Amino acid sequence: MSRIGKKPIEVPQGVEVKVEGQTVTAKGPLGTETVTVRPEIAVKLDNGVLTLEKVGTSRETDALYGLSRTLVANAVTGVKDGFVKKLEINGVGYRAQMQGKTLNMALGYSHPVNIEPPEGITITVENNTNITVKGANKQMVGDIAALIRSKRPPEVYKGKGVKYEGEYIRRKVGKAGKK
Repeated sequence: MSRIGKKPIEVPQGVEVKVEGQTVTAKGPLGTETVTVRPEIAVKLDNGVLTLEKVGTSRETDALYGLSRTLVANAVTGVKDGFVKKLEINGVGYRAQMQGKTLNMALGYSHPVNIEPPEGITITVENNTNITVKGANKQMVGDIAALIRSKRPPEVYKGKGVKYEGEYIRRKVGKAGKK
């Protein structure tokens, strides 16, 4: 039995939630998020508290119970507070800047790397080396942050590249010099 699935989701002040069949729509100051829950899970809204219940008793239902609760909770949290991922660029000559809505990065290639964020995601750059990705949808924020990181992942010898803030890079020792 999922302990996560049992936890009720309290709807915060300023967020409006509608449950129509298997579709849960959360509307708040940062936008609107919609989650479609599988038919094995029932969603109920009572006095500003969302609860999810299992309809069947199969292994698949048990697996979907906690997942469904987490997806609905992320939608409610996202429209109220939003989600943030921060990245750092390390390396001589590596930098980022915004050109309109497009993120333009110089990462040691012969060409600049441009990333256009999808609707609902905002990217900001501070000090040419710190990138912040914000949005209401947790999955989209993580996907865009992973896309930015994938353009030049940190390498293990000097640590050059794009990494998440606070990420530990396991370093390797270079080859020994001649004796």
